[in-house]
Amino acid sequence: MTRPLLFAALALLAAPAMAADNGIYLGAGIGLSNVTVDEVDSLPAFDEDDTGFKVIAGIRPLDWLGAELNYIDFGTPTGNAGGTRVETEATALAGFAVAFLELPLVDLYGKLGVVRWDASVNATDFGLSADDDSGTDLAWGLGLQARLLSLGLRLEYERFELGSFDETSFLSLSVTYTFL
Repeated sequence: MTRPLLFAALALLAAPAMAADNGIYLGAGIGLSNVTVDEVDSLPAFDEDDTGFKVIAGIRPLDWLGAELNYIDFGTPTGNAGGTRVETEATALAGFAVAFLELPLVDLYGKLGVVRWDASVNATDFGLSADDDSGTDLAWGLGLQARLLSLGLRLEYERFELGSFDETSFLSLSVTYTFL
């Protein structure tokens, strides 16, 4: 009876070591982007979602620390704001420092960095043909990562500050592969 318990305890203790696959990693994900615009050139409030995607490149030199670059396409959230059809578009390149907390079977992680973005709001019915903007701002995220050898599966929430977009978030499911 004690042998199976001892084996199970050793397996749980070894799980974080198996989960921490250090090295260079690449990945891709798909998710739900949300764009909220409170007011652009007197345009009424706007809060819409769309499907977006991301591409990930990173390095994890230590079990608890990594750095990554993400390219994110937020899709084209489109809807009505005060009877006016509004279409938004945004893309971003984000650089993050990533801190990992290893648990049995999964990693929890948080990331903080900067985002270089390009965004536009189009409301032709309102007389606003296109309000294009770009800039560099703060970005952060939280996630949960399950790993099996060099393959990882991530569930992640990220927040971005993108100019006239008052709130931009991205909830994604991604797959990564670590090259040793």
